[in-house]
Amino acid sequence: MSSHPALLLFLALFGLYSPVAALASYLPIVRTFDRGQVARLALGLAVNVAVFVLVALWVGEPLLQLLGISTAALTATGGIALAFASIPLMLGRAGAVEELDKMDEPEPVSGPPVNVQSVLFTPVTFPLTVGGTTFAFGVAAAAEAVSVRDKVVLSVAALAFAVVTGVTLYAAGHVQRRISLKGAMLLDRVAGILLTAIAVILLANGFTDLVTDRLNR
Repeated sequence: MSSHPALLLFLALFGLYSPVAALASYLPIVRTFDRGQVARLALGLAVNVAVFVLVALWVGEPLLQLLGISTAALTATGGIALAFASIPLMLGRAGAVEELDKMDEPEPVSGPPVNVQSVLFTPVTFPLTVGGTTFAFGVAAAAEAVSVRDKVVLSVAALAFAVVTGVTLYAAGHVQRRISLKGAMLLDRVAGILLTAIAVILLANGFTDLVTDRLNR
């Protein structure tokens, strides 16, 4: 039972995602949202992740061949997108640091509400939650499936993983409301450092795989 492909897929995705680390990375983003918005963001993330992994399982390999896109290119792109989001946090130019700097400033009269959709796909879904490696796991698992029934079972594992990501994001909203602004400022810096390191790893792995693929042709 422990070697079932669906269980292996779930454990691989779960380990790659690392809910504890992911929760910390969501904190600077959910700070600007109220409880209802966090719930909608969590639901949207679960749906996006489910669609992403299911596409990888069912049409991933032919889709990549049709578009001429490699998983290495997706990984490198995720690293670039993550770097743009994480470097300002690491330098103290975003999130709670900015809020602390503005405490002595007069509060603006009004402003447009923060749009959940503006962060749902980038950076929350991609690359903080899923990326090229996630897609590659799905494609590899599908390649091992010998029947439609096997793919259906793999799809159940994909849906279970999507639920985990949504619950993790929702939990981040509860954690965020229970820490002070100075504590959030420190977490912003720490999250920025960790996310920048992840971005560097994604970039290095992506570009290394791209070069290796080119040399092997």
